Amino acid sequence: MNRHYTKIANVNAKELRQNQTDTESILWHYLRNRTLNNIKFRRQVPIGKYIADFVCMDKKLIIELDGSQHLENENVEYDKKRTEYLVKSGYKVVRIFNNDISKNINGVLGYILQEYTKL
Repeated sequence: MNRHYTKIANVNAKELRQNQTDTESILWHYLRNRTLNNIKFRRQVPIGKYIADFVCMDKKLIIELDGSQHLENENVEYDKKRTEYLVKSGYKVVRIFNNDISKNINGVLGYILQEYTKL
């Protein structure tokens, strides 16, 4: 596997995998072990200096979970730069809000499948 990430991103990714949020845990339940249409996802994957929440490496699809803090001005700008980097690295980035996971998991899974089939 081609490894293009910083050492600090690798350390941080390991910590994030060990301390996932409730929302990440819910979505991971549906993505792990090829549960969703036999699609292989990994979680907390370092890419450059960033860490992607969930990644399908076969299709270079990134699923990012966003809480309300991502609507704050400084976070919007950071997310924009981060997404630009990931897109330039060849990935498609899909953002999903945490409350969509808890209120409409079937809709979220359908959306992920839809984005996956576009690639």
